[in-house]
Amino acid sequence: MKYGSVEHVDDPREPRAKVNVFPHDKWQILKDIITISLAFMMQFTAFQGVGNLQSSINSEGGLGVVSLSAIYAALIFSCIFIPTLMIRKLTAKWTLVVSMLCYVPYIAFQFYPRFYTLIPAGILLGLGAAPMWAAKATYLTQVGQVYAKISHQTVEAIIVRFFGFFFFAWQTAELWGNLISSLVLSSEKESKENVTIDLEICGANFCTAHVNENLERPPDSDIYKITGIYLACILIAVAIIAIFLDPLCRYGENRRGSPAAKPTPIKTLLIATAKQLRKPNQIFLIPITVFIGMEQAVLAADFTQAFVSCALGIHLIGYVMVCFGVVDSICSIVFGMAMKHIGRIPIILLGFILHGSLLLVMLFWRPNPQQPIIFFAISGLWGVADAVWQTQINGIYGALFRRNKEAAFSNFRLWESIGFVVTYASSAALCAKMKLIVLLLVLLAGALGWVIVEVRHKHREEKLKALNEESNGKMIVHHHPVPTEEVNGHAVHSDDDDEDNRDDEDDELDEDIVVQEEPASPHGDGLRFNFSIISFTSITSNPKH
Repeated sequence: MKYGSVEHVDDPREPRAKVNVFPHDKWQILKDIITISLAFMMQFTAFQGVGNLQSSINSEGGLGVVSLSAIYAALIFSCIFIPTLMIRKLTAKWTLVVSMLCYVPYIAFQFYPRFYTLIPAGILLGLGAAPMWAAKATYLTQVGQVYAKISHQTVEAIIVRFFGFFFFAWQTAELWGNLISSLVLSSEKESKENVTIDLEICGANFCTAHVNENLERPPDSDIYKITGIYLACILIAVAIIAIFLDPLCRYGENRRGSPAAKPTPIKTLLIATAKQLRKPNQIFLIPITVFIGMEQAVLAADFTQAFVSCALGIHLIGYVMVCFGVVDSICSIVFGMAMKHIGRIPIILLGFILHGSLLLVMLFWRPNPQQPIIFFAISGLWGVADAVWQTQINGIYGALFRRNKEAAFSNFRLWESIGFVVTYASSAALCAKMKLIVLLLVLLAGALGWVIVEVRHKHREEKLKALNEESNGKMIVHHHPVPTEEVNGHAVHSDDDDEDNRDDEDDELDEDIVVQEEPASPHGDGLRFNFSIISFTSITSNPKH
């Protein structure tokens, strides 16, 4: 029996396949977490570096912002129809590879930015982004369940910890991407020193109609250098996933008897994301999820243009955003670990208080190049708040909707993308002050929805605890008060009975993981690297994989 293998059980009374794992498999899982985190860091070194510059380097006709709007508009469509189907057909790993390649044209067309090049490239990127993020979240959640079973820890804590490490690596992309752009564009600093700036039009008063010499496009030669570096980063990221990431099938993906392995009509797969919207917890999480998209868009488009570029110049955008990336990455891993000790509620409360305070400061503060420390302080504190949302809200989705991972994370990207689109689409119509006010109101709505979800979750836990105590001593303990019916001699849950309350149950994977004793091996128990070229051969030769 190989480690991390899937055993097919022929007994009709036990139709699902078992996932056999060993204690040392946790090191293999950690290797895969590092692999996927490193690949996303490289991928978003390029994309975030380009994205933060779009409102400044492609400001003519609003091309940069319009291209970003196209990305997230396509992502909304993709979230509804593509992720679940694509992951089931290609598996999580190869969905990542194909989706990440969709970023290449958008980066490449920075060499020739026109409406007829960047807009189609942005649409392709958006279509690939949703399955990429859903596959990433599915991968982290599933290996988190296996790791929790091996290490005898709670699944929720492990999932949040894995997301924390991932977003630590992912957010360092802000550092590298913006550092690259700043170093290349720093040659422009001397030529901008004598520019006279009307600071009254900067900050919350900024509107796109204002003219500012600090917003002039840098020389094409500098843009070409940046684009070449970013394009290489994308290709390296794809290679890392294709070569080094283990297929998720070794940890139970598409195993026999699992929902993903059962023949399912395409129509059913396509509406899986829409079905997720019937769940009360999902509905209450919509405002905070929309806010996450809006706050990232405001930072990338409005803070960089209305505050940094307007007052300091384009060449300093990268340095200010490096501060955001460093703080965000550090706090992502800190919050992931802290959640185990203090729970998620104090961390999320910190996010609401901090982000609300920042928005109020930005509404009344007037940017001044003589106060550079304030620009960096806002950027860094924004990174703290963003780390809260990226780790804790992703963790809530992973913990509450473990039976519907693909559909849940597709919804996360759907509503986050709506936040992006609303912000980017209104860029030309609204001044910075109105955007900040709207963002503050959405934050308040998100706080209310989150409180309701936490109250519902706590009430459910208390109800389950009471039922377990009541059932103590009986031969059969009913952990969840869900009506059942008989189908082919097996008791199953009725689809119409309180489905939302069953989302955070241990799913079939939790039940099917079997931790075996360490096998005797003449090669020792060191870390095994299963290179994915071999894995790809096995996948293509075996349809079940």
